[in-house]
Amino acid sequence: MDDRERAAEIDRILRARYPETTALRFRDPFTLLVAAILAAQCTDERVNRVTETLFERFPTPEAFALAPLEEIEQAVRPTGYYRQKARTLQACCRELVERFGGRVPGSVEQMVTLPGVGRKTANLVLGNSLGVPGVFVDTHVRRVSARLGLTSHTDPDRIEADLERIVPPERQVAFSNLLTHLGRELCKARKPRCEACPVESLCPRIGVQP
Repeated sequence: MDDRERAAEIDRILRARYPETTALRFRDPFTLLVAAILAAQCTDERVNRVTETLFERFPTPEAFALAPLEEIEQAVRPTGYYRQKARTLQACCRELVERFGGRVPGSVEQMVTLPGVGRKTANLVLGNSLGVPGVFVDTHVRRVSARLGLTSHTDPDRIEADLERIVPPERQVAFSNLLTHLGRELCKARKPRCEACPVESLCPRIGVQP
């Protein structure tokens, strides 16, 4: 079984267990972009609790761009690193308003020019909200893909390229989400629960922590 076949089998097994979408709640590309920025060093569950009311106060990029920074800070405080996140959100939203008419651009190349947006965030947002093919390499995808032997690299850009070579474009976003769900539930950083993993038989590092 080559890497493409093994990735396809991992995909098949995991999609029977996990949702193929991100755990971040959103209604459009903009709300997912905000949620993704807030998710740095914070759980998706906490971000979801914050965004339940955040978008009532700041429903548009314009609202974030014009709000007093202190108000944004207090609104996002539960997500941690709130001062930096508030500055990043406001700077990002100002760029959205000034350069893109208040809309999230539809390409990775354009998105990564926004403050606080790297390839991971761009691929996550565009893939989950607009269906644009691409692998996003968060901390879970990075760890799980290495343990499963799907990449030998540690650099996120090279991991992204490795996975995009073996996962069909139409499955790349879902596959990234599935690896993230597996990483959160079972393939944890410190104590992976290999005995409960549904893809244990396909893992070359069974029971071995990297």
